[in-house]
Amino acid sequence: MAKTGTKRKRIAGQYFDYNLLAVLIILICFGLIMLYSASAYKATSTWGDDMYFLTKQAGFSVLAVALCLLVAFAFDYHFILRWFSWPVYILSILLMFAARYTSLSAGEAYGASRWIQIGPFSLQPAELAKIGVILLLTYEVQRLGRDAATWKGFLVLAVISVLPAGVAYIVTNNLSTAVIILAIAVVIIFVSNPHTLPFLILFAVIVMIAVILLNRVLAAAANSESFRIDRILVWTNPEKYYDIGGYQVLQGLYAIGSGGLFGRGLGNSTQKLGIIPEAQNDMIFTIICEELGLFGAIIVLLLFGYLLYRLYRIALRSPDLSGTLVSVGVFIHIALQVILNICVVLNVIPTTGVTLPLISNGGTSVLFTMIEIGIVMGVSNKIVPSRQS
Repeated sequence: MAKTGTKRKRIAGQYFDYNLLAVLIILICFGLIMLYSASAYKATSTWGDDMYFLTKQAGFSVLAVALCLLVAFAFDYHFILRWFSWPVYILSILLMFAARYTSLSAGEAYGASRWIQIGPFSLQPAELAKIGVILLLTYEVQRLGRDAATWKGFLVLAVISVLPAGVAYIVTNNLSTAVIILAIAVVIIFVSNPHTLPFLILFAVIVMIAVILLNRVLAAAANSESFRIDRILVWTNPEKYYDIGGYQVLQGLYAIGSGGLFGRGLGNSTQKLGIIPEAQNDMIFTIICEELGLFGAIIVLLLFGYLLYRLYRIALRSPDLSGTLVSVGVFIHIALQVILNICVVLNVIPTTGVTLPLISNGGTSVLFTMIEIGIVMGVSNKIVPSRQS
């Protein structure tokens, strides 16, 4: 007689990563709470409405969650790769040119034109470029097949990687985004390529070049007026260069240090009262540390760690290489932004202008991040549940 307690094996398409969805919603809700706390003073003093930033971010967040679920359930990721990879890639490059050379430009900041304005909405095309690179590299690796591991295939993938990074740096003057795009591309190509030695050699060469360039930059810094040189000088000695950027770094460190173990309490930050410029943007992690202390900072890191862990599991158990590469690309994108943002506020690296995903102010950033994760959720929906054990 057959045992009645035997589990029935399910087919692909019946699995969905609810844990990933849960941690996303928790991060977004936490981000909205901290955004209101960090921005209420500025919103009141500038626009007379303490919920100015919160209202906009909440609207984008609801739309982002809806689009994430729509992408996950309504579109097969193979369909997205086939029909959307090239259009998104090309559109992102065109929009970066538009941000510099057309009337759509939202203006310059520090000599850079990174935003376009469409009616009441602003958009940073470089965010779209990150999605475009992830999708197109994955599609081309799939199309090239075994040829992707040859020098010809490697050249094709390299051109796809370098073009948007070069446009981001040269046209929009956005070095941090160019670095992130190249890092995403290198990891995707590395995962898809069976040959490890060329990448190890390339990594060693890049490190050597970076060290040499850094030494030369520091040596020539005294005679330069570049804002990037200023950022490096501030990084090396924020007290000495207090008037060219060290102020923001030091105030952020004061906020982190004053939070102690459990913080001053939600809403009780003093550094957000016009002392830290744009506290709701790149420096929001300092407000988290001041109000919630080391405990709150660790909770945030654990939430991001769990989010990345879920993305890693999906990449590891994807039914095919395309699903793995998309998941790896999104994993690297989010991981890099979290690491760079936190390293900046701790003054471990020079200021880069990288936001904290899902928490910093920026509706389009949340929107594009959630669309990326929606594609990964679509990958998870194709996993056979028995492979999750």
